[in-house]
Amino acid sequence: MGGDRGPATVVAGISKSAAKNPDIRFILHGPKDVLEPLVAKRKLEALCDLRHARDVVSMDAKPSHVMRHGKDTSMWSAIDSVRNKEADVCVSCGNTGALMAVAMIRLRKAEGVNRPAIACLWPSRNPSGFNIMLDVGADIRADQDDLLQYALMGMSYARNGFELKRPRVGLLNVGTEEHKGRAELKVAHDLIADAAKSNDFDYVGFVEGGDIPSGRVDVIVTDGFTGNVALKTAEGTASLISELLREAFKYTPLSQIAALLAYPSLKRLSKRIDPRQVNGGVFLGLNGTVVKSHGSADATGVSAAIKLSFILAQTGFNEKLAARVASNMAAGQGDSHTASNDTGTVNSNDNAGTT
Repeated sequence: MGGDRGPATVVAGISKSAAKNPDIRFILHGPKDVLEPLVAKRKLEALCDLRHARDVVSMDAKPSHVMRHGKDTSMWSAIDSVRNKEADVCVSCGNTGALMAVAMIRLRKAEGVNRPAIACLWPSRNPSGFNIMLDVGADIRADQDDLLQYALMGMSYARNGFELKRPRVGLLNVGTEEHKGRAELKVAHDLIADAAKSNDFDYVGFVEGGDIPSGRVDVIVTDGFTGNVALKTAEGTASLISELLREAFKYTPLSQIAALLAYPSLKRLSKRIDPRQVNGGVFLGLNGTVVKSHGSADATGVSAAIKLSFILAQTGFNEKLAARVASNMAAGQGDSHTASNDTGTVNSNDNAGTT
């Protein structure tokens, strides 16, 4: 209910997903008198279970207010459907801060996790077409132990969500030299390098901003402030380039002819870098899977977020991620915040049961 384009766009995205995958079912949360005609128009009644929630979290709502007064909202209801095991994943286009706050309250952090993170997909030169970056806005702070956990969660996400058997992890810094960066980055550098030896991933060391879309790395680890600034900058730059290209091809009759000749190539390029195709930031480190769709996503973007959610649910990703973090803490690697919460060794085979 909380997306910029309203529930009609979300239902349209559901319709696109249902047409491609008959195994998905949906629980829609919001005012029934609004949702019922939208579902009927798309003939989705057999696939959708409606849960009435009279209130909606607005985009400008303060997370603290939602935490105190949001029990009757569609967002709260959607998170509770995951908490109660009625749904495998919660997908929302709504207020990011409120969604994380409600998810933290209702789902709680996974054992051993100090700070949850938001992981996004970034178009890249890799064969898969993207890299994973985290954190991109869950928390502006991150010390060395948090960065280690981000590396482990990002690695598990890459392995189980996208079948990368040995992900390459990099730590974002102002340079690749080991003497550069803040003190916590230098400590995190050593912690991640040690963790790589027993967690079956390759640590490539420090990476710079130019490496984010490169083929050198699969997972980029950073704090939420830096990650969010980088993400928003990339989105703005992509929009600017798109506008400038359209202007350039309309400049003269000759350039308009050139645009027609270049159209097939431009269409392929547009699809490759289209953020709608990789829409969906995953909240990592909670006792349940939550996928945050971009607030302005259209039906294609919503469908992409649903596809990602389905993949994660199929692979049992969240359970494997929790096991990975817990086993690393049991081994005594890093994280002074959570060592006292150890409950013993946990099976950390991320590849078990991957489909």
